Amino acid sequence: MKNFKPGPWMLPLPVLIIGTYDANGKANAMNAAWGGQWEENEIMICMGAHATTDNLNRCGEFTVAFGTEETLTACDYVGIVSAKKVPNKMEKTGWKESKAPHVNAPVFDVFPMTLECRIKEKVGADENGYNIIAEIVNILADEKCLAEDGKPDVEKMHLIAYDPIHKGYIRLGQTVGKAFHDGKNL
Repeated sequence: MKNFKPGPWMLPLPVLIIGTYDANGKANAMNAAWGGQWEENEIMICMGAHATTDNLNRCGEFTVAFGTEETLTACDYVGIVSAKKVPNKMEKTGWKESKAPHVNAPVFDVFPMTLECRIKEKVGADENGYNIIAEIVNILADEKCLAEDGKPDVEKMHLIAYDPIHKGYIRLGQTVGKAFHDGKNL
């Protein structure tokens, strides 16, 4: 085994697209890689000092969409371009947006699944940002990505993960086993 210094190598890291409205009601999105499930109906996301953070300070409601192979280029773009410097950055993505049904935040039309969220707690807030713990208020799923049982089919979504080791994106693959079942074979 080779040893490495500690780093942000938790794998896989979802490509999370955070949707908010600015003070004028204009949709904004950013790419956040440091996040995941917190509790059954809660998520955690590490936020820096971004236009999105400013939007969250005004309104603690937002959406979280999951990046896909098809949206990779625009997902990367909203992560490297700040609305603080490029106010019309969303135009380049080509994403169409509508207001989420349960929170005051945008839903972008290109993603197979979007979480509607409301901040419950800000942890470690300082001038560099904070971590948020948020309640999942509702989940929206594109009907084209549903399985026969009517629930979202992850394989149909073509989700991508961020590779923090090599600074790349990886498409998640196929189902290889059944959780809470296959271990019973032992």
